[in-house]
Amino acid sequence: MPNARTKDYFHLHFLVFIAGFTAILGELISIGSTALVWYRMLIAGILMWMYIKLVKLKIQVSFKTKLKFFGAGIIIALHWITFFEAIKQSNISITLAMFSTGAFFASFIEPLFYKRRIIWYEILFGMIVIFGVFLITQSEIKYLNGIILGISSALFSTLFAVINGRFIEQYRATVISFYEFVSGVVFLSLFILVFQDGFSSEFFSLNTSDWLYLVILASICTAYAFIGSVKVMRHISAYTVILTYNLEPLYGISLAVLLFPETEIMSTQFYYGAFLVLVTVLADGILKNYKRFKIKPKVAS
Repeated sequence: MPNARTKDYFHLHFLVFIAGFTAILGELISIGSTALVWYRMLIAGILMWMYIKLVKLKIQVSFKTKLKFFGAGIIIALHWITFFEAIKQSNISITLAMFSTGAFFASFIEPLFYKRRIIWYEILFGMIVIFGVFLITQSEIKYLNGIILGISSALFSTLFAVINGRFIEQYRATVISFYEFVSGVVFLSLFILVFQDGFSSEFFSLNTSDWLYLVILASICTAYAFIGSVKVMRHISAYTVILTYNLEPLYGISLAVLLFPETEIMSTQFYYGAFLVLVTVLADGILKNYKRFKIKPKVAS
């Protein structure tokens, strides 16, 4: 039915909007990045466990598989920490522009994991992305720490996505995410105990707005967004989903400029660089998915 399909497309764009809104919440939450991610993964893990119980999903996997999931959970924890810390060290616009470089990293990481040759246009796109980052760095050198953290976040995110791409071939996405959330909480708990001040009363003394934003982040922007993305992929092609999610930085930067104009309006050179990076990411997504669609065998209607 056309109406149902239109509803799915609106749902997809709402999910991408939510993904962009994550950066806004990172700006609004006042606690440190490590604590922020600890709370996010803990609350999201609890919500995911409740969902698993509700749908009566079996989550038993081998010990070896759990170790693999735990490794991936540590990577996603590092991705989120560097992402939110980049926002605190610079701003949302810088962080999301740097986060877009993930497509550049994917052009080198994917061939290693899937044992395929590097495609020529990926090298070209990579060079364009580097030039875009160079323009941003030159114009916003005062945010160098945020730029480095943003690029690190993109690297961790790409590595996590490629690893999860292998997992999803054998296991349900809900099971994967649940174990990854659990491992992230365990890893961060040990990190906080060893390298930070531990779980003092101050750690749990959050103001009302922080609690509210954390619950929104963990429930809507993490648990709900994840389940929703799995649902829309049952009705919309992977090509459309992947391409639409590439709009996340654009949505996030637009929201940031509207909500925080005093800190988010950047130099003209920044927007030139960000435009180059975003257009390159979209072009890469279009080319990759067009080729997959082109070689996909036709099914009789």
